[in-house]
Amino acid sequence: MRFEVPPLTLAFVRWFGASLILLPFAVAPLKRDWPAIRAGWKPILGLGLLGVGAFNAFLYSGLRYTTATNALLLQAAIPALVVLFDRLFFKVRSPRLQTVGVIASTLGVLAIVFEGDLAKAVNLHFGLGDVLVLASVVVWALYTVFLRLRPEIAPVSFVAATFLIAVAAMAPLASNEWLSGETIRWGPRVWAAFAYVCVLPSILSYFIFNSATRTIGPARAGQAITLMPLFGAFLSAALLGEKLHPYHFAGMGLILLGIALSVLATPLQQPAGAATGAGLEDRA
Repeated sequence: MRFEVPPLTLAFVRWFGASLILLPFAVAPLKRDWPAIRAGWKPILGLGLLGVGAFNAFLYSGLRYTTATNALLLQAAIPALVVLFDRLFFKVRSPRLQTVGVIASTLGVLAIVFEGDLAKAVNLHFGLGDVLVLASVVVWALYTVFLRLRPEIAPVSFVAATFLIAVAAMAPLASNEWLSGETIRWGPRVWAAFAYVCVLPSILSYFIFNSATRTIGPARAGQAITLMPLFGAFLSAALLGEKLHPYHFAGMGLILLGIALSVLATPLQQPAGAATGAGLEDRA
């Protein structure tokens, strides 16, 4: 959609539409959790601006000027950055086996992105779009690490609050695009894209990712990002008729090996507040 919809407009529509869908289910929990929301407004505001607002603004803007290959390559850095930021901000030392797992998964991503050809790595070029995508990668890693600071409120309250913060942050940026003359090229494809981004990667994915981060920790949840190029390859084969090659399966093996090593590195632990969080999930 990068030529049909301006990037910041797409981000605004995404969060505005997701908020409209979610609010009927969130009004009662938001009222119930309002005292905790007011007391913990700083982490909620920060997480909303980082992981919902800034992440999409940088990513969508970057994808207008760079290739999907470069974007996938840069996003492969998220697991390593999560481990690094966890160490810097919260003094969490990852087990060696988990570090090896992150390296293995990253190599698997590189195998898929470069199609098993090192020459493509040499010819890779970076520009403005890549810098913007890299900024989104850093922002998402920070969001993943700082999710542990979210107050003890119902998941639907937290997601709704961060979505509304993103709507407020994106509105002036999208307005600036409209005032500068950028327009939406309306059509069935655009409507379908709006429906998709409002529901699946917004409401559904954020609930799942936030819950996973709370249950298994930021490092292991962040490593799931390495599955993106793998899923992309199989979806392309299933939906677009593209062929799968040996490097796809080599990359898949390394990615799954890395995730398995990460799982084996530490037993499943519930971070502080996870038990309370489970109760909030039930209440929501």
